[in-house]
Amino acid sequence: MHRTASTGSSFAHGAAGQIEIQLDIPDVVRGIALVCHPHPLFGGANTNKVVTTLARAFKELGYVVLRPNFRGVGKSEGQHDLGKGETEDMLTVLDWARARWGEGLPLVLGGFSFGAYVQTRVAARLVAAGAPPRHLVLVGMAAGMTGEMPEGGSRRYETPAVAGHIPTLIIHGEADETVPLGNVFDWARPQKLPVIVVPGADHFFHGRLALIRDLVGRNVV
Repeated sequence: MHRTASTGSSFAHGAAGQIEIQLDIPDVVRGIALVCHPHPLFGGANTNKVVTTLARAFKELGYVVLRPNFRGVGKSEGQHDLGKGETEDMLTVLDWARARWGEGLPLVLGGFSFGAYVQTRVAARLVAAGAPPRHLVLVGMAAGMTGEMPEGGSRRYETPAVAGHIPTLIIHGEADETVPLGNVFDWARPQKLPVIVVPGADHFFHGRLALIRDLVGRNVV
């Protein structure tokens, strides 16, 4: 465990330029949590309420939380890259965090919507490198055919399966209007992964954020 008193924001340098990172740091750091925000073309940023809810939950568990802004958001440089460049950037952020807090700390990955999709890609890369995360938390995950995009048309997400038998918490709203619940079931079913369905919740979990925080607290170690 590492004691620290710092907080605020910082920057890592990625392939497309600087990556802005918001830090949420507990008094005693027992692990690292990376939390990814929803689609930047829809205004997604590291200040999103689901993202900050996940951050608070992880911080309460003793994890230093990294909330990067994806390319083109806030002070992060570059342009949206459909999850490919964003995956590379998140791996860069993790390298930056390990250099600051230590290689041996346990890692948790969390993401909301497009951010959850990116985290499945990050997890696969970490497993391939022999350094799997301790836990994966996917909220309102983008999978299959989703709603209209700003540039027109729909988008299909080929979300990778969870590699390496990582303990995975999947939370989805029953009334999600952006990513139909059936999409997530279709993705989870062949993997035999359970899905926690929040009755009546929309994509942004209005009025249900406290439940997300509670679920993380009860399921992540």
